[in-house]
Amino acid sequence: MKCPYCNAEDTKVIDSRPADENNAIRRRRQCESCGRRFTTYEKVESIPLMVIKKDRTRVPYDRTKIEHGVLSACHKRQVSINQINAMIDEVETVIFNREKKEIESSEIGELVMDKLRDLDEVAYVRFASVYREFKDVNIFLSELEKIYKK
Repeated sequence: MKCPYCNAEDTKVIDSRPADENNAIRRRRQCESCGRRFTTYEKVESIPLMVIKKDRTRVPYDRTKIEHGVLSACHKRQVSINQINAMIDEVETVIFNREKKEIESSEIGELVMDKLRDLDEVAYVRFASVYREFKDVNIFLSELEKIYKK
């Protein structure tokens, strides 16, 4: 951290404490060159993840949209809410570990389908039928054949 008075790069932290309801850290620093003291605030940078939809519009990432789709797919299936939350946590881990500021909605959909396939095959087919917009029974049957072959 540069000293705001003499622009020296040698400063030391002499006191740290939480600030802004534990959302930041307040640090008192002292310049090693001129000896003057100053305060800095350290805060987590939060840049929202944007989702690029099929129509190319961008919207902020919203976990509840995934939850709604997965809950609908798992309706009346032997899948607990804890399993659903764990699965969505896994999807989010993959998404946020990419460290990108934007992600295609299709990537999110594919990740959800991969995880649902392992969790419950019927829920997977339900989700895929809505997500992939199956237009007729033949497409639906070909998806079932893929599952059966695995």
